Amino acid sequence: MSDIHSQKILILDFGSQYTQLIARRVREAHVYCELHPFDMSMDAIRTLKPSGIILSGGPCSVYDQGAPSVAEELFELGVPVLGICYGLQLMSRHFGGEVVPAGKREFGHAELQAAGHPGPLFDGFFIDDTSPVWMSHGDHVARVPDGFEVVAVTANAPVCAIQNVERNLYGVQFHPEVNHTPRGEVLIDTFVRKICGCTGQWTPGQIIEDAVTRIRGQVGSDQVILGLSGGVDSSVAAALIHRAIGDQLTCVFVDNGLLRLAEGDQVMATFAKNLGVKVIRVDAEQRFLSALAGESDPEKKRKIIGGLFVDIFEEESKRIQDANWLAQGTIYPDVIESAGAKTGKAHNIKSHHNVGGLPDYMKLKLLEPLRELFKDEVRAIGEELGLPHQMVWRHPFPGPGLGVRILGEVKKEYCDILRRADAIYIEELYASGHYEKISQAFAVFLPVKSVGVMGDGRTYEYVVALRAVETKDFMTAGWYPMPYEDLARISGRIINEVKGINRVVYDISSKPPATIEWE
Repeated sequence: MSDIHSQKILILDFGSQYTQLIARRVREAHVYCELHPFDMSMDAIRTLKPSGIILSGGPCSVYDQGAPSVAEELFELGVPVLGICYGLQLMSRHFGGEVVPAGKREFGHAELQAAGHPGPLFDGFFIDDTSPVWMSHGDHVARVPDGFEVVAVTANAPVCAIQNVERNLYGVQFHPEVNHTPRGEVLIDTFVRKICGCTGQWTPGQIIEDAVTRIRGQVGSDQVILGLSGGVDSSVAAALIHRAIGDQLTCVFVDNGLLRLAEGDQVMATFAKNLGVKVIRVDAEQRFLSALAGESDPEKKRKIIGGLFVDIFEEESKRIQDANWLAQGTIYPDVIESAGAKTGKAHNIKSHHNVGGLPDYMKLKLLEPLRELFKDEVRAIGEELGLPHQMVWRHPFPGPGLGVRILGEVKKEYCDILRRADAIYIEELYASGHYEKISQAFAVFLPVKSVGVMGDGRTYEYVVALRAVETKDFMTAGWYPMPYEDLARISGRIINEVKGINRVVYDISSKPPATIEWE
C-alpha cells in the first residue's frame, strides 16, 4: 500500500481568509496538503519533507514593522515555492525586489495578460494570452528581484506574476484559489503535479484503504461508539469505521428532538436494517429541551447541546464493555471555523460541538477518521463505500440541529412547526429538480409574529425564512436564485399546511458577510 501522505504540499498561512481554499484546490488535484502557520519552525518543515510549499496571502504589508515572514532557509530547501499575493510580495522582498503601496488598491476582477513567454506555471492557463483573475491587494511589486522575470501583468499591476525557473520559485499577485479566478485550479494543478512532481495519490479508494489501516491500528480490539446524526459526515464515518472493525463499532443515535421530520426512523432503517451496523437509539428530547429552556444565545445553545451529547455518549459507553473510543464525523471545515485551521491566524466564527476534544473527566479517546477531509471528499468516499446516493448527497445538517435554526430560545412548539415547514421545502426542491443543484437548503424559524389574513379572519402567527446556497467549499457561498414560481408554490404550501406560520421570506445573503446557518 502506498503512503498517501508521502507526497504533500505545505501551505503556510499568513492570515488570508482564502488560505483554506488553497488547500481545497490542492486536494482537487488529488494531492495531500497540510496547512500550518507561517512561523512553523524550519526543523518541523524539514521533518515534513514537503514536495512543494505555497505561501498564502495575508492582511499585512511586508514593509510593516514586525510583518510576518519566513526563515531565509525556506527558499534554500530545493523544493518548489509558490507565493500568492502576500506570498509573492514576501518572496520578492526577500530576494531584493521592491514592494510599495499601490497607487490604486485592487479588489475584484482583473484581466491577466501574458508578458512574453509565460513559463511552466502558466502552462495551459491562458486562452489567447489573457485570462480573468481575482485581485485583493493594496501593495504591489515595483521592482522585480534579480534572477526573476515578469510573466504576467494587469492594467493596474505591472508585476502580476514572476518566476525564477532555475530555482523553481514562482509568485502571483492574484488569487488562483477562489472561484472568481475561473482557471485558477489549472494553475494550482500545474504547480503541484507538474512542477512539484506529485502523482495524485489522494484518491477516494486510497483514502479509504489508508483510513481502514489507521483505524485498525489505533483501535486494536477495543470497542468504539459513534454519535450518529443521520447527516453525511457521521454516516460516512460510521460506514468507514464499520468497514475497518465491523461489530466493534456501536452507533449511538441520540434522538434529541432537534432533528428533521421522521429522521429518527430513517436513520434506524438505513443503518440498523440495511447496513447491519449496531445502532442504539436514545430518546433524549425532553433532556435537551429542558437544558435549552430560557437560553437564546447561539454560542451557549451550541455548548449546551454539545455538552449533553458528550454526557449521553459517556452514559452509553459505560454500558458497552471495552468501549474506549468515541468516533465523530468531524471534517476539515469544522476544524477551520472553530480553530482557524490549527494556525490561530483566522477568526473563530462559531464553535462546533464536535471539535476541540473531550472534557478531561471523560475517559473515551477520540477517533475522527474524516478530520482531514473536505465535504465533497467525504461524499466521494461515501459513494465508494456503497452508501445510498440520496444519503451521501443530502445537504449538510448542523450538529446542534434545529437548535441553531430556531432563532433565540428553543421550544418544542417551534421545533414541530419548523420540522413541518422544512419537510415541505425539501420535498418541493426534490420535485422541482433544484435539490441537487443547491449545496445546502433549509428553513429557519423566526420567533416573531406578524399580522396576516386567512379567509375572512385575522391571523397573528410566526415567520419562517428559507435559505438556499451554492458553494464548492462551504468557506464562501452565494445565495441560490430560486425561480419565483417555485418560491410561490413553496410559500403557499407552508402557509396553508403548517399551522402557526403566516409569512415566508427568502434569504438572499451571501457568505461572507453572512454565514450559511443563521446561528
